[in-house]
Amino acid sequence: MAPFDDIDRAILNRIQSDFPMTSRPFRIIAENLGLTENDVLQHITTLKKRGVIRRIGGNFVPGKLGFVSTLCAAKVPKKKMAGFVKVVNRFPGVTHNYERDNIYNIWFTFIAPSMEKIESNLDKIAQETGIKDIINLPATKVYKIKAHFEL
Repeated sequence: MAPFDDIDRAILNRIQSDFPMTSRPFRIIAENLGLTENDVLQHITTLKKRGVIRRIGGNFVPGKLGFVSTLCAAKVPKKKMAGFVKVVNRFPGVTHNYERDNIYNIWFTFIAPSMEKIESNLDKIAQETGIKDIINLPATKVYKIKAHFEL
């Protein structure tokens, strides 16, 4: 991967936290950094194409919106992994998933209006994929730290 230039670093540092809540956030970011809005958009587009930026979006506290969330782990044979992930990703409320080097090798987060809805969806996933070993690990206490990576 090509190294970041100073503008890439400045933009990445700026967009990680305190993203402007306005109709033209990239214009505000550009003004803060002494750039044009077009400069910022071009750099972000390039960073997305390079896979440095996966997505730009909000992170919400589910409980404050009347939702519950949980972390799930599944034991999926390698040959069924692609199909399993495809099914999981179809469900609204799955925010992301990832592979881990563990017997429980697919992990994903689920957000829904109730734990009953999450459990019902996990049952549907198991029925559709044939993967029965899915564990539901709801948080009993939430510890949040700010994840900001200064570049």
